[in-house]
Amino acid sequence: MKILTGIGGALLIYTGLIAYLGWAVYSWMNSFVDGANPWFFAVLWLIFAYSYVIGRIGHKWLGFTILGSYWFAFLQYAILLIPVANLIVLMVNFRDDVFFIGSATGIILLAIFIVGTYLAYSPVVRKLELTVEGQEAEPLHMVIGSDFHLGVLSGKRHLRRFVEKTNSLEPDVVFLAGDLVDDDPIWYARYGMSEVMEQLNPSLGVYGVLGNHEYYGKKIPLLVRMMEKSGVNILRDETILIANRFYLTGREDRTNGKRRPLSQLKPQKGKLPWIVMDHTPSDLKMPVELGAAFHMSGHTHKGQMWPNHLLTKRIFELDYGYRLIKKTHFLVSSGFGFWGPPLRIGSRSELWSVKMNFRPTS
Repeated sequence: MKILTGIGGALLIYTGLIAYLGWAVYSWMNSFVDGANPWFFAVLWLIFAYSYVIGRIGHKWLGFTILGSYWFAFLQYAILLIPVANLIVLMVNFRDDVFFIGSATGIILLAIFIVGTYLAYSPVVRKLELTVEGQEAEPLHMVIGSDFHLGVLSGKRHLRRFVEKTNSLEPDVVFLAGDLVDDDPIWYARYGMSEVMEQLNPSLGVYGVLGNHEYYGKKIPLLVRMMEKSGVNILRDETILIANRFYLTGREDRTNGKRRPLSQLKPQKGKLPWIVMDHTPSDLKMPVELGAAFHMSGHTHKGQMWPNHLLTKRIFELDYGYRLIKKTHFLVSSGFGFWGPPLRIGSRSELWSVKMNFRPTS
């Protein structure tokens, strides 16, 4: 009963919010469109506001899912901008103020969408060099990507950008740190993304882990088979030795409440460096205590759209970037793709090129 009451309360608040935003947008439209039918507008507005929910009915409703993804971005920035615009209208007393102030607000929203789309679809390469203890050896060159959310909006063309940039860097190994697909792997298969992914050609292989969205899709065995066919080795609470150069642990995502503790995955012998890949950076303490050399994650998206980074900073000890804690190096990527709207504001689509140097154990 409490859950139903909570859902009902949330729907009531959400409906009230979209009613306010709809009234503001209709008032602006009515300032330059004579005879706009309020009921027709209200129906369209409600469809727009609930389009993502409609799209979850099934794959045939894909258009609503896309519309809903853009709605999320509009909603976030409309909540920030429209109340300010309304206050200005109340404070300013000149003719046609609703039209001009509403138009200025619309231009700002349009600019946000243009810039955000560019930042989402124009990935950059971040570079990092670090030194770990271990047997003296040639540096290890890694490329790290996360949060691809491969599907309809983050699709084959965007994946090709990752593959081309990665191959141009000529890495020894590639790590894919979770959320490879956007819930359902059907679009990965339907749009032929495997033929792009399998073009990755690092000498030591391509390794990945599952993220929370793979669990949301509930088709993990199918996803793992697709990735194996694409040349991606998915590690699920496994530790393997790669080329007698380093140990790699790939963890199940914390969405899986039955995942094994990291202590059970620690390699038992040898002085080779230990690398851990865990989609969510939920625990920085245990890798340090266990002596991991390098720990990589994604998940946070760095908030994806400003000012959401203020929330991720409060939730995670390290929500983005690099940090050294004692002898353990941590890296959290903002991701190569995006969830929901194909926009990034205050973050950017990225992959990391990491050079790991080795020094003899002191």
